[in-house]
Amino acid sequence: MCPDPSPAETEPSGSTASRPTPLLRPAHGMPELSVTVGQIEAAAELLDRGHGPFAVDAERASGFRYSNRAYLIQIRRAGAGTVLIDPVSHGGDASTVLAPVAEVLRQDEWILHSADQDLPCLAEVGMRPLTLYDTELAGRLAGFDRVNLATMVERLLGMGLAKGHGAADWSKRPLPPGWLNYAALDVELLIELRAAISQVLTEQGKTDWAAEEFEHLRTYESRTAPATARPDRWRRTSGIHKVRDRRGLAAVRELWLARDRIAQLRDIAPRRILPDSAIIDAAVADPRSVEDLVALPVFGGRNQRRNAAIWLAALEAARENQHPPEVTESANGPPLPARWSRRKPDAAARLEAVRAALAELSQRVRVPTENLVSPELVRRLCWEWAGPREGAADAIDEFLRAGHARAWQRQLVVPVLAAAITRADAEFASDSS
Repeated sequence: MCPDPSPAETEPSGSTASRPTPLLRPAHGMPELSVTVGQIEAAAELLDRGHGPFAVDAERASGFRYSNRAYLIQIRRAGAGTVLIDPVSHGGDASTVLAPVAEVLRQDEWILHSADQDLPCLAEVGMRPLTLYDTELAGRLAGFDRVNLATMVERLLGMGLAKGHGAADWSKRPLPPGWLNYAALDVELLIELRAAISQVLTEQGKTDWAAEEFEHLRTYESRTAPATARPDRWRRTSGIHKVRDRRGLAAVRELWLARDRIAQLRDIAPRRILPDSAIIDAAVADPRSVEDLVALPVFGGRNQRRNAAIWLAALEAARENQHPPEVTESANGPPLPARWSRRKPDAAARLEAVRAALAELSQRVRVPTENLVSPELVRRLCWEWAGPREGAADAIDEFLRAGHARAWQRQLVVPVLAAAITRADAEFASDSS
């Protein structure tokens, strides 16, 4: 049944009013870091002696490394406490060394906060949940405006977490004690937070919604291989709007690809190899000698001088390319909505009506519109719609089902979308006649 809160109810339940109690370190002391094969096996045995679900988190080195691998894994379980596992310094194959931990983790539910961030890197080392609970996603479904871990812990548990190292380079060794303290706190209260937000969802009648979302997340995000890379990722280079011709775009592409090869080989974040701004500068200036190249910003530095031959070769390859990229990216789905009114005004009318209807539904059930239904799916529906006015709901339901919308989402949004689209089409036809 669809929850229908009263108009006066502006905030979900489950908030605390008193000043939060600071939690500066793990309640039972800092756990030792498990690094060697023997230590990791001991950590698995400790977790096996516990009971109930597992609070799980992982730290990556985003912005520092090319890979998205886990550089620290934190796990907590009632009766066992917290274990901190170094998944990269044991000297063996990660999936093999971590297999004892992965096996224990199959005993019960995983609790993560923002699970989509951690599931891929955990799957890389053979760790995959059989069941999942995402406290961040639960907070969204509950209608919380802020769903970061510290805010939810303060709101629901009255505790204040010590923060500060989330954006650190977790590939650094040895890991500083302060960082390990921060990492241990990330799972310290996850089990309690799961119980608290679960109660909120129960009160709101959204428990089944959450269960569908968690299963969808588990089956779509917990995978061994990364998603297929888009072939045109180079078009996301910051500042590319300054490049206005095909030759310049070819230069951006070749420099981006050269940088990506180096970054992948050295496992360093691409922008630490060469910033986007330098790629754009070189594509616009088109230098043909080392002297011209190093005269550009950034390229005069020692590291860039060392790679000058690579960048010049990339620029030369761009000049010789007989098939430079088009200025306009090939369409992969509907164009930007700002262009709809000129290219397909009936679709623009549908999208406007649908957005207004979904905004009203979002307010009524206290779930963000992007969690009610994928915005991309909505845009595709409005752009491609050629369905009948009679039986529109069935056609829309099938369209959303094919786009992997969950049952609870379709139950809520299909009637709303059908009414909005039918009304918009009728009004557009009347205005055009």
